Amino acid sequence: MPSPRRSVEGRPLGVSASSSSSSPGSPVHGGGGSRFEFQSLLSSRATGVDPACARLRASESPVHRRGSFPQAAAGPSQAPPPPLPEEDRMNLNPSFLGIALRSLLAIDLWLSKKLGVCAGESSSWGSVRPLMKLLEISGHGIPWLVGTLYCLCRSDSWAGREVLMNLLFALLLDLMLVALIKGLVRRRRPAHNQMDMFVTLSVDKYSFPSGHATRAALMSRFILNHLVLAIPLRVLVVLWAFVLGLSRVMLGRHNVTDVAFGFFLGYMQYSIVDYCWLSPHNAPVLFLLWSQQ
Repeated sequence: MPSPRRSVEGRPLGVSASSSSSSPGSPVHGGGGSRFEFQSLLSSRATGVDPACARLRASESPVHRRGSFPQAAAGPSQAPPPPLPEEDRMNLNPSFLGIALRSLLAIDLWLSKKLGVCAGESSSWGSVRPLMKLLEISGHGIPWLVGTLYCLCRSDSWAGREVLMNLLFALLLDLMLVALIKGLVRRRRPAHNQMDMFVTLSVDKYSFPSGHATRAALMSRFILNHLVLAIPLRVLVVLWAFVLGLSRVMLGRHNVTDVAFGFFLGYMQYSIVDYCWLSPHNAPVLFLLWSQQ
C-alpha cells in the first residue's frame, strides 16, 4: 500500500535534498540557486522592474553576446581598406600659399572680365574696338621685325648698324622667350576673347605672358636708352607702352596678370640685351658678314 506522504513526482518526502538531487543546476543544490533567484526577485520587485525584462536585457548585453558567440569574436579581423590615391584625398588643411594663389587667380579673372569692355562689338565700349585693334598691330612682332630689317639694310653707318643689330637681337630674343613660356604654362585665353588677331601662330592660342606687353616694355626701354628724343616724345613712348598693355585686357586677349608679367619680362629682356650688347669688338664676324651683304 503506497504511503500517503509522497510528493507529486513520486519521491518520498523524507528523503534529503542532497541525496535526491545531484545536478548542479537544481534549485536545491547547495541552496545557492534558490537563494540567488529569491534575491533577484526581491530586488526586481523593489525597483519596479519586470524580472523577464531584466533577464532579456542581461541576455542582450555586450558581455553576454560576446560570450554566446565565441566563433564570431575569434574570427579573423577584416583588413583595413587600401589608402586613397593622392589626388582623391581631401586636403582639409590647405597651405596659406595655396589659398593666396587661388584668391589671386579669382581676383585676376574677375578684374579681367570687368575690364574687357572691347571684347566684342556688343560690349559697352564696342565702338572703340577698331582703334584698339589698330593699336594691337602697332605692338605686333612682324611689323617690328620687318621695320628693323629694312632700316638695317638701308643703314650706312657702323653706329646705326650696331644699334639696329642689337634691336634685331632683342626682338628675336623676345619672340623665343615668350613662345617658350607660353608653351610651358599653356594658360588659355579668356573665355570672352574673340580669336580675330593679326597673324597668329600655334602658341598664340595661349595667354601667359602677353607678347605685346613684353615687346612694349622692351621697345620703350630700348628707344629711351639709345635714341635722343625730346621730353614730349619720351612721354609719348611710355604712354604708348602703357596703353598697349591696357588694350590687351580691354580687347579680352589677356588677363591682368598676363600683361603685368609681360611688362616685367620685357623690362628684364632689355637688361639681357644690354649685358650681351653686340659690337664690332665682341662680334666682329657678324658685322663683317652683314657689311659684305
